[in-house]
Amino acid sequence: MSATLPFEPVVDALGRRGERDIGVMTIPIGAIVGTVDRRPDTFDRSFRPRSPALRQRWERIAAARRRGEPMPPIDVFRVGDIYFVRDGHHRVSVARAMGDTAIEARVREVSTALGATPDLRVGELSLKRHERLFFERVPLAPELHERIALFDEWRFARLGDLVEAWGFRASHARGRLLSREETAAEWFREDYEPVVADVHDAGLGGGGTDAEQYLRVAMLRYLVLYTQEPTDALIERLLGENRPTDVDQDTMVHQIRKELG
Repeated sequence: MSATLPFEPVVDALGRRGERDIGVMTIPIGAIVGTVDRRPDTFDRSFRPRSPALRQRWERIAAARRRGEPMPPIDVFRVGDIYFVRDGHHRVSVARAMGDTAIEARVREVSTALGATPDLRVGELSLKRHERLFFERVPLAPELHERIALFDEWRFARLGDLVEAWGFRASHARGRLLSREETAAEWFREDYEPVVADVHDAGLGGGGTDAEQYLRVAMLRYLVLYTQEPTDALIERLLGENRPTDVDQDTMVHQIRKELG
């Protein structure tokens, strides 16, 4: 069973923007997946105690619950759709063990650049950090964020480089420096969407998300064709030109073509 999420690394990865007190409310226990001050190895992700040293206090709280004694609200931070316990770890643990699905809590909300859902794992924080940095470099409208789904860090970094290079050329073509917001919007409309449409029409692209398919094409068209300009026959040219004769040739072009299929 995985450990609870650590608060500060999660907020750092997602990008802290602000904080506010939103009072006492009932929150879902299943969304409490993190801790603020405790070591993450004291309770697992389901808030089962991992140490025998925690047992005595746990049993006192459980006995009080069975006697019907009222429990004070726990204290939590909310980040996106998940909660981090500041005070009340044992109360959460006992409540879960007794089958409760909700608990009273004093909630302080921390707003972040990226949201979080209860399935977030520690191993995903590095990817989340790179995703956040990408959207700082390429500030697309929030409703377009889900259209850029990538699953390793270097792809976010490389896509950011390609968009900034596109914006540099677009600025020269227009005779003025485009803002990051203008670059993001125009790149998405003028380059990303047409390339994705061409990939879909051709039935190629190597699978995966639209963003993964776009990135393969965008990298390969520059490496092979030395251009970033889309053409109607782009996919066919990329697959057909300069294909290596040695199937074991380990070049970036060959690796991208392998992904394209």
